[in-house]
Amino acid sequence: MAKPSQAVPLMTHDLLAEFGEAWNRHDPDLLMEYMADDCSYHASFGPELEGRSYVGPEAVREGFARFFETYPDGRFVDSKVWVLDEERGAACWTFVATQPGGGELRVRGCDLFEFDGPKVRSKNAFRKQPA
Repeated sequence: MAKPSQAVPLMTHDLLAEFGEAWNRHDPDLLMEYMADDCSYHASFGPELEGRSYVGPEAVREGFARFFETYPDGRFVDSKVWVLDEERGAACWTFVATQPGGGELRVRGCDLFEFDGPKVRSKNAFRKQPA
């Protein structure tokens, strides 16, 4: 007798929203729990065309830690997430932080995601540049 097939877990709206909220905890290790083994992170800033790219778990964790060092009081607000299908999703958000010289930085941005089951394989961040 054949065993019933078990459904492969997939990314859900709630899980992706939870990942977004986890950024406000400033904990790279927590964020890595949401990332796939073959993960990548393309920051919204850096010297490369796609921003600074981090590939592989160690590099991605380093990229997350570097982000928190750059913006120690940064937080994401007004976030909305979409899981488009089994492999792709997106998020829009407002990022708020204190600028190095004082004053508030407030920018809108978005992330494009690729998924591997219930994990984030790729996070590609984009943001508006303040004038």
